[in-house]
Amino acid sequence: MILSALLTSVGINLGLCFLFFALYSILRKQPGNAGVYAPRLVADGKAQHIWDFNLERLLPSAGWMRMAWRPSEDDLLSNSGLDAVVFMRIFIFSLKVFTFAAVIGIFVLLPVNYMGNQLSLDFTGLQNKTLESFTISNVDDGSNRLWIHFCAVYAFTVFVCCLLYFEHAYISSKRLAYFYSSKPQPQEFTVLVRSIPITSGRSVSDSVDSFFTQYYPSTYLSHCVIRRTSKLKYLINDADKLYGKIVRLRSSNQSEQRFKRAGFMGLFGRRIDLLDQSEKKLEHMEDNVRTERSSVVVKQVRAAFVSFKTRLGAATALHIRQGLNPTEWITERAPHPKDVYWPFFSASFIKRWICSIIVIVAVIVLTILFLIPVVLVQGLTHLDQLEVYFPFLKSILRFSFVSHIVTGYLPSLILQLFLYFMPPIMAMFSSIQGYIALSEIEKSACIKVLWFTIWNIFFANVLSGSALYRVDVLLEPKKIPNLLAVAVPGQATFFIAYVVTSGWTSTALELVQFMPLFCTFIKRRFGGDSQEELKVPSIPYHREIPRILFFGLLGVTYFFLAPLILPFLLVFYCLGYIIYRNQLLNVYAPKFETGGKFWPIVHDSMIFSLVLMHIIAIGIFGLKDLPLASSLTIPLPILTLIFNSYCQRRFMPTFKGYSAESLIKKDRNDRNDPTILSFYEELATAYRDPALVPVRYSTNDESMNSPLLDAPEA
Repeated sequence: MILSALLTSVGINLGLCFLFFALYSILRKQPGNAGVYAPRLVADGKAQHIWDFNLERLLPSAGWMRMAWRPSEDDLLSNSGLDAVVFMRIFIFSLKVFTFAAVIGIFVLLPVNYMGNQLSLDFTGLQNKTLESFTISNVDDGSNRLWIHFCAVYAFTVFVCCLLYFEHAYISSKRLAYFYSSKPQPQEFTVLVRSIPITSGRSVSDSVDSFFTQYYPSTYLSHCVIRRTSKLKYLINDADKLYGKIVRLRSSNQSEQRFKRAGFMGLFGRRIDLLDQSEKKLEHMEDNVRTERSSVVVKQVRAAFVSFKTRLGAATALHIRQGLNPTEWITERAPHPKDVYWPFFSASFIKRWICSIIVIVAVIVLTILFLIPVVLVQGLTHLDQLEVYFPFLKSILRFSFVSHIVTGYLPSLILQLFLYFMPPIMAMFSSIQGYIALSEIEKSACIKVLWFTIWNIFFANVLSGSALYRVDVLLEPKKIPNLLAVAVPGQATFFIAYVVTSGWTSTALELVQFMPLFCTFIKRRFGGDSQEELKVPSIPYHREIPRILFFGLLGVTYFFLAPLILPFLLVFYCLGYIIYRNQLLNVYAPKFETGGKFWPIVHDSMIFSLVLMHIIAIGIFGLKDLPLASSLTIPLPILTLIFNSYCQRRFMPTFKGYSAESLIKKDRNDRNDPTILSFYEELATAYRDPALVPVRYSTNDESMNSPLLDAPEA
């Protein structure tokens, strides 16, 4: 790819970014769009509706940037929780890393690369220079200038490791401070107990109560047995939807919405009253729900949430084996009640085990199938190959603007479209693996998407032209550095364009919220508008975190190979920082709180990126006839892994649980808390399945205060 093709891609994406910014600044001012661009503020009653027409509503402005920049980290912590703070710290950390990298890369390494003569490229004019002339490939073999790259790799590694240490320490301290400042939470006093042994004539509830009353007499508080409620959930969801339809029909003044014909598509047959029909259908659903509700009482799972009076009591039960048989009375950490993934409890152990195997196979198959769009994209980056396979395109590709779009913009756009479907698929896979918490599903999906992206976007693109045809090389580890040293620099131009297309445009597109905007328009146009239907979304960490970390991997890997990528990465992280602050404050509400447990994923990803950079550096210095530099680089990955081992021992225990000192301090503070008794009362029912909570419908005025269902005893 030549420089003008990259500039064409940059121009297109920059224009799209400004367009999305302008659209957002106009659309967010329209009163009817408050539920799209500020659903969180609408739900909290903080959104201000200005219905009077004024010209300012039709003009783009940048005031939202100032409002997004203004809140401090403490404000973000109080509004969105520690997970949101950690999410934004990824941007801050990345900006620090690549600002340092850009100073060295742009002002030191880039001129050294450009002044090389290895590629012997003869082009007149800077715009016709190939981007390879700005990479390390252009430095002469055996040149002493390569020692500058060697020193840059060492300096960058030391800087990143120091920054990782301080960031890990900072987030660990924030996690501890967040724990001390928070009110008592149900998951701090509760453990999940599985494989509960039962004897004939005794229920699961009796077994749990007898066991913990005997062995934890001073700290045991209560328990809640898990029941199989999948069918009941489906029935209640259907009833909820039908009840919402009834509410809309009652509030509608248009008779054509209430009455329709019974024939095909409402065009033929006798006229029927939809409200009367729906009310009768809801009564029938109520009977089905009551019937299923009565049978749920005996559908017990050999699992229960057991709550204690102190955090130390819960921690003791969590970390000590409970029974003589290690396969019984298995305890694990309980999530927050809102974080519980209830469908998990409806699956047997065998079913969960089989589902886990199916998920592993499905991920492998999906990874292999994704190579098809990767190969397609690689074909678009080489015009000569494209003309061979499609001769009829020769005349079109002769136009410079068309060829620039095909090589500089289209490949990364196609890859991004295919990759768009991966996060929801991985989330679906993780949901059937047996995790008991939504946050665990999100973390698992985050890891799956990250490694899927690294393999299919990075390695598959890098190695598609060499390693796939030389499998024998992959079986010899000694040759892998040389293989990567040849393949990785050759894809620098593609990844620069990918950062611009996938990074800039996709991040700016996050502002516009096209799908929620379109869905709101359709509902308003055809299905009516109801404020009761407003649902505040939560930020999809499993989609956003892998994307941010993948760009970090590209920046670390190409730091000394093709430093031209660094300015584009800085633009992406600056855009992401301001845009996602705005989204966290106005759009997204936390669905769960892990206390910053996503940070270890960030740490591990950065360590992997550094080690990958070191392996490539070993190979590139060897290929460039500088064996001494190659040998002196070998200690770097070893030292990096030693540093990672130290961080795992120093900081990871903080993310896995709290110390006895911290728990005892909090328990002592609770003694002076006048609300602790009321908290204990709420804790007794906190882990009741939502499907077992009493439901109220009002098909008529007399039934307004009568519960449809009563919850069974634990």
